[in-house]
Amino acid sequence: MSTAPFADWMGGVQADVEAALSHFLPAADAQPTKLHEAMRYTALGGGKRVRPLLVYASGALFGADAASLARAACALEMIHVYSLVHDDMPCMDDDALRRGKPTVHVAYDEATALLVGDTLQARAFEVLAGDGSLPPARLIKMLRLLAEAAGSAGMCGGQAIDLDSVGLALSLEQLETMHQLKTGALLRASVLLGALCGKDLNATELEALKAYSKAVGLAFQVVDDVLDATADSATLGKTAGKDAADNKPTYVSILGLAPSQALAEQLRREAHEALAPFGEQALRLRELADLIVQRKA
Repeated sequence: MSTAPFADWMGGVQADVEAALSHFLPAADAQPTKLHEAMRYTALGGGKRVRPLLVYASGALFGADAASLARAACALEMIHVYSLVHDDMPCMDDDALRRGKPTVHVAYDEATALLVGDTLQARAFEVLAGDGSLPPARLIKMLRLLAEAAGSAGMCGGQAIDLDSVGLALSLEQLETMHQLKTGALLRASVLLGALCGKDLNATELEALKAYSKAVGLAFQVVDDVLDATADSATLGKTAGKDAADNKPTYVSILGLAPSQALAEQLRREAHEALAPFGEQALRLRELADLIVQRKA
């Protein structure tokens, strides 16, 4: 495990992922140039890269190969970015700004944005499947895990519930279920795919990583809701879109601001506790739990 300060480690991973994404994405001058240019426009040069960071931190537990981690991290980031591109479109949240710059449908057009999302999703599986160093049975498991996390039993299912919940008074349990799918599924996949880059997991390892993932997945959304309630759009680098106007249920709207902040801190502690079986080897995962809860944007 790297002994570098957390900020240095994080910066190194983000730089490695940026370079790997640039490598795995089609060149901007390759036909069809407009589509490929738009893919690079949205995927490169922005974002916190939380999912890739989780991949690398989890992989560090089991000595995973750097090349395998890069492929898994890029596959997850491509799925995440595709979801943002589609979520920003007028038929969904209708946002004009993402990561401090115009969203894809604004910078290009709606049809291009739709195709960018479709192509990034397909490319994600192509990149992950291209890892010839992993045992075939484990790689198939990883591909299935990514598909499930992105589909109706994961991210897309959570988004569908979110859209159907506009104006409804959800219970805290219903809100948690929605976000465990919409946000949590891909974060959980990040942790598990990183670990699987290193080895097949035993039952104890798997359950510990799932418990950690559940805690940080919920914490991520709770903090998002807190930030949406307390920070301005310029700080967040995005516009409010339809979310604010449509009165979507959030942790802050159900619990209130202070209880939501307390919940995020409780989830941070639960994430730390889940990592007990790994001892000091899980330092990066603990630091990422802290980052997720204590971030300001």
